[in-house]
Amino acid sequence: MTVHVECYSGFKADERPLRFEFGEQWLAVEEVVDRWYQRHAAGFRVRASDGNVYVLVHSEPQDVWTLVLQPSEGA
Repeated sequence: MTVHVECYSGFKADERPLRFEFGEQWLAVEEVVDRWYQRHAAGFRVRASDGNVYVLVHSEPQDVWTLVLQPSEGA
């Protein structure tokens, strides 16, 4: 699922996500639990303000963010 993400840009553009749109609400990123980098993408496992953990992937060539894992019920 493609999502809108607002990012912190420090050393580089879109360095880490600050908040993202999920459905009709915006969720703040409370913690970056894990991050990894591939040749043309960056992935972030984040804990959001709703208490759930999400995985966001940024495809740098297309400048597109994707939510690749949604929280399970009761998580």
